[in-house]
Amino acid sequence: MDESMNPATPLPGNTVVDEPIAVVGMACRLPGAADPGAYWRLLSEGRDAVTEVPEDRWPAGTAAGHRRAGVVEDVDAFDAEFFDIPPYEAAAMDPQQRLVLELAWQALENARVVPARLHGSAAGVFIGASTDDYAALHDRLGARAAGSYALTGTQRGIIANRVSYLLGLRGPSMTVDTGQSSSLVAVQAACESLRRGETTVALAGGVNLNLLPEATDTIGRFGALSPDGRCYTFDSRANGYVRGEGGALVVLKPLSAALADGDPVLSVILGGAVNNDGGGEGLTVPSARAQTEVVRRACARAGVSAEDVQYVELHGTGTPVGDPIEAAALGAALGTGRTDDARLLVGSAKTNVGHLEGAAGITGLLKVVLSIRHRRIAPSLNFAAPHPGIPLDDLGLRMAVQEQEWPADGRRLVAGVSSFGMGGTNCHLVLAEPPANAEEKKEKEEESPGTGHAGADASWVLTARSAAALRGQAAALADRLDERPESDTAASAAAVAASLLRTRAEFEHRAVLLAADPAARAAGLRALAAGQPDASVVTGAALAGPTAFLFPGQGSEWPAMARELLDSSPVFAARIAECAEALAPFTDHDLLDVLRGAPSAPGLDRLDVVQPALWAVMVALAEVWRSYGVEPDLVIGHSQGEIAAATVVGALSLSDAARVVALRA
Repeated sequence: MDESMNPATPLPGNTVVDEPIAVVGMACRLPGAADPGAYWRLLSEGRDAVTEVPEDRWPAGTAAGHRRAGVVEDVDAFDAEFFDIPPYEAAAMDPQQRLVLELAWQALENARVVPARLHGSAAGVFIGASTDDYAALHDRLGARAAGSYALTGTQRGIIANRVSYLLGLRGPSMTVDTGQSSSLVAVQAACESLRRGETTVALAGGVNLNLLPEATDTIGRFGALSPDGRCYTFDSRANGYVRGEGGALVVLKPLSAALADGDPVLSVILGGAVNNDGGGEGLTVPSARAQTEVVRRACARAGVSAEDVQYVELHGTGTPVGDPIEAAALGAALGTGRTDDARLLVGSAKTNVGHLEGAAGITGLLKVVLSIRHRRIAPSLNFAAPHPGIPLDDLGLRMAVQEQEWPADGRRLVAGVSSFGMGGTNCHLVLAEPPANAEEKKEKEEESPGTGHAGADASWVLTARSAAALRGQAAALADRLDERPESDTAASAAAVAASLLRTRAEFEHRAVLLAADPAARAAGLRALAAGQPDASVVTGAALAGPTAFLFPGQGSEWPAMARELLDSSPVFAARIAECAEALAPFTDHDLLDVLRGAPSAPGLDRLDVVQPALWAVMVALAEVWRSYGVEPDLVIGHSQGEIAAATVVGALSLSDAARVVALRA
C-alpha cells in the first residue's frame, strides 16, 4: 500500500454503515474481579489489582524483576462434573479451555438464555487466545505421562470448539490469534458473521492465563515489561507493561433480533474495522498511519463522526514507543478541532488489571460496556504528567484520571475501543448506549417483570448439579444482596424470580426461597448456603420422568373459587379475561361474576354455569404453571377436562373450545 495515501480516504466497500450489534450478556474472571459487577467496582473505585505472583504459581527465583502481574486465583479449579467431562480428560485440558467453558455458561445466563435452547442452532463461538503455556507443561511431562487427551486438551483451536461441542452449537467456531489484539478481532469477526446471517447469536471474547514464568522471562528479555511492575499509560514514566490474566465473553445478537426477542440490550456495537501495519520501521513497531486508518474506518462503518465520540478505551500498554504513536494516531483520527471543554477522554484498564495480551481487547470492551451502563467513566491510574512525546492538548485528548459522569451533554453516549497486536494487526470498535426503545423496554420490565406474581412474594428457584453447588449459588445470591441492599425491592425480587425461572438450566438439586421481604430473603439464602433449615426455604431433588397436566371433570368446584387468584396473579387474571371474552357469545352470564362469587351471579348448580367456569379456571391455571417455567410433556383430560386439555396443547383454539364447552353444557 502507498504510504502517502490519505488515511481519510475510505477503501472500496467501507462506506456502508454496519447493522448495529447488541451486547445482550457478559461474563468475566479478571484480576480482582470474578464477575462484571466486581470489575466495575474495581474500575470505578480506581483500584489496582496488580500484585506479586504467588510462589505456588511461579517458583521463587523465576521471572526475576518481573514478578508483579494481574493474577486470577484458583485457575486450576474446575467443575468437570457440571460439564460431564471425565476427571482424567479435565486434567489434560488447558485451564484456558476450562475457563472459557465456565464463562460461556455464565455469559448465556447473564443474557437470560438457557444454553440447552441453543442446541442445534447456528450460534457461533469466537475466542481470542495467543498463549499455550499448558502445552509446554504437557511437553515437560512427556508423551506417556501426558496421556491420550493431551492433543485435544492443548490445541488452541479447541478452546472455541469445545464450547460449540458441549453446547451443540452449529455456527462458526474459531480461536483467533492476532497477538495482543486477538480478542477484539474475535469480537469483530463475530459481528461480521452476525451481519452476514451465518450466525444467529455469538459468544465472543478472549482468554489468557500466564502459567509459566519462562514466558514472562522471554517478554522481559524483549524489553516490553515495566521494571516497576506498573503500567504508566501515556505517562512520562512509561517504561513497559505489566502482564495480566483472565478472560471475558460477551453474548452478541443483531440489534433488530435482540429487540424483537425482548433481550436485555447492555450496549450496542455500531461498527468496527481491522487492518495491519503492512510494513514500516519494523515488525513490532506500531504504525501511526495504520492506527489512524483503522479508527477512521471503524467510525465510518459505525456511521459516527469524530466529534460524536466522547471516550476511547486505549490499547495503552505504557510503553515509551507505542504510547506516543497511539496518541498521535488517535489525535489525527478523532482529536482534530476539539475545544478545551470537548477534549476526547481516554484511559486504559491495563492500569488496573495489567495487559491481558490475547484477552486485552475484550477486557477493554467490557469496561466500555459497563461505563455505558453506569453512564460514568472510570479513572485511568498511574498518570501524573504526559509523556514528552504526547502533547495531549495539541492532540485534542485528555486522560480520564478521575471517576466522573460521562460528558455527553445530552448526546448519545459513544465510545471507541482499540487493540493492537505486536505483529501489526489493529482493531477498533465503536460502541454506543442502547436505543431509547430498548431502554424504555428495560424500564418497563423492571417495573413489571412479567412473572405474573406479586413481587414481594415472588419465589426464587435455584437449581444445581450437586448440593454443594446449590449452597454456593445461594451464597452468591446472598453476597449480591449484601452488596446492593437498596436494590432489593418488590419489583427487583420479581425480576430475579422471573430470571431464575425462565433463563436457567434445570438440574437435579433444587431449592425454592419463599420470602416476603428483603430480611427474610437474606436469612433464607444464608441458611441455604450454610446447609441449615429455614422456614422460607424448601429443598429437594427433582424426580426423573415426564411432567403431566391432569384436567378433571365436574365436581371440583366451589363458590368464589378463583377470587384470590384473580386478585394476586396477573397471568391468571389475563387468561380468565380471554376465556370470558371467548365465552361471551355463547352464555347469558358474566364469567368473572361467577368466579368472584358475586351476589348477582347464577349458582354453580347450573351446568351451563359450572362447566364453562371450570374450563376457564383449568386453562388459566395451566397458564400460571407455564409462567413458572413448568411445561407439560403430556396432558390428560377426564370428561369435560378433555376440552381444557385440548385447549392447553393447541388442539382447540380458545374460541372453538369456548363454543364446545358451552354447547356441551
